[in-house]
Amino acid sequence: MKLKIANTKNELALDFSRYLAILIAARDEVHIALSGGSTPKVVFDELAANFQPDIDWNKVHLYWGDERCVSPEDEQSNYKMTADHLISKIQIPATNIHRVFGENDPLEEAKRYGDLLSEKLPRANGLPQFDLVVLGMGDDGHTASIFPHEIDLWESDRCCEVATHPETGQNRITITGQLINNAGIVAFLVTGDNKAEKVKEIHGQEGAYQTYPASLVAPTTGKLLWFLDASAAADLT
Repeated sequence: MKLKIANTKNELALDFSRYLAILIAARDEVHIALSGGSTPKVVFDELAANFQPDIDWNKVHLYWGDERCVSPEDEQSNYKMTADHLISKIQIPATNIHRVFGENDPLEEAKRYGDLLSEKLPRANGLPQFDLVVLGMGDDGHTASIFPHEIDLWESDRCCEVATHPETGQNRITITGQLINNAGIVAFLVTGDNKAEKVKEIHGQEGAYQTYPASLVAPTTGKLLWFLDASAAADLT
């Protein structure tokens, strides 16, 4: 596990964008699972504004680690956020964009997207393998769309499951633990002082950390990166 701590969210976005540009440049083809949320939005803005000459998007395939069960035009859609802040501003083939159909029946879509991942991704350890999975973490310790009250979804033998938001009851499609931990690299992007307590508990293996899905992230390759801003890292020693 490696920590990269930036002073601000914008500095974190720059650090991660640089890391991503180097990663993509070193490979012939790259399969990336994206995250939603406010921090990736800032990263996408940074990539679109300042990294156009540095990244060959023709060799990048974009997927989503989780998606709300809404239409792609809905303001809550992770796809829409990515499209608005990144995809619409870069030169990437439409065939390289593999969105979750949040508008479809959730159970059927979880199966379809799992089948798509099995078809499109390279394989390692008998499973589909992303080159990079980008994750966020909620202030309840959830990651992707696996929440503490459904932590058993982490151990699913399926690539994707239907999750339920604990407060709104909204359905979401999420990749499961076996896919996350089979990734070549996993990178957390975490900002804000409301995340500091969970960051401290997970990294110190203290408190109720075992009940947080984010604590279960442990890629078999050993390549786990945490990009934090100073607020999220405030309680680390």
